[in-house]
Amino acid sequence: MRAGEGVVPLVLGFALQALFKYLEVIEVIINGRARSFAAPLNVSGLLGQLDLQGKRIALERNGEIVPRSQFDAAELADGDALEIVVAVGGG
Repeated sequence: MRAGEGVVPLVLGFALQALFKYLEVIEVIINGRARSFAAPLNVSGLLGQLDLQGKRIALERNGEIVPRSQFDAAELADGDALEIVVAVGGG
């Protein structure tokens, strides 16, 4: 048997495939800039990573407004284009 052949490399190969399945990365465009995130990711998770959780925002995904009530259910996909506007109070 030559080096690199046998059971150990085969098992290691399957283990790496399984690991990479859970390390999927998606790229989304946020306000015109490409950003990469670990998948799966929903809008609420994204806002948490951007430190925008709990702030008054409006979010559009691929040209459609995402209601705040749908943030937990709205799963992001590779290539999604988002526009995020943060409301600023003042007088």
